[in-house]
This record gives sequence, C-alpha cells and structure tokens, in this order.
Amino acid sequence: MLFKLPTDKTVSGAAAALHAAVQADHFGVMQVHDLKQTMEKKGVEFLRECLIFEVCQPEQTKKVLDENMSISTALPCRISIYREGGKTILATLKPTTLLAMFNTPQLEGVAQEVEDTIVKIMKEAADG
Repeated sequence: MLFKLPTDKTVSGAAAALHAAVQADHFGVMQVHDLKQTMEKKGVEFLRECLIFEVCQPEQTKKVLDENMSISTALPCRISIYREGGKTILATLKPTTLLAMFNTPQLEGVAQEVEDTIVKIMKEAADG
C-alpha cells in the first residue's frame, strides 16, 4: 500500500530533485504543502520537516475521471518527503491500492502506469 524510498539527500535537495523528475516524466506539480510552515502559521509547534507534493498527469487523470468521478476524492497523487531515523524518505500511497477501493477493474492498467511512473520519479529524485 505504501512505497517508501530512503535517500541521502536533505529534504530540500530531494524536493529540488523531485520537481525536476516530475517534469521530466511529463507529470506536473500542482501544489507543495510545507507541513511545518503551515502548522506554525496555525500556532502549532511542529519541528519536523515534511513536504507533500501533489502531482498529476492530466491525460491519465481524465481517463480515470471519465470512468468514475468519485475517484477525484483520491486525487491528485501525493509524494511526501520527510526525515525519519536520520534519513530523508520519499513516500507515496500506491495508486493501484487506492484505485482498488473504487471497484473499477477496467482502470487497473491506468493505475499501474501511473504507479510505475511515480515510482520511477521517486527513484530519479532519490538517486539523481
């Protein structure tokens, strides 16, 4: 259900590499949420770095939503970057697992393509 990948990069270094990898693989970054910054603005002390990237591939998104609009509740795909155990971690929920909740087996191929690309993007960001 969860794909996690460690990297020796800092959170900001992994974030820069992730931005580049997302674009190189024809996805787009819709939004980046800085959890630490957001929580501080709300008066909550949160000391850990955590960036949540919302990423999307418009053509794949259209295929999914044309079939079942309720899947929009699980979109866009998210990739988190955070520190854990002295390492920077990239993590995502597998699109194949998320899609299984919507009883749409006809979209399994699309979900697998998206998942394969997201894993590729994460590996490029972790290694590159």
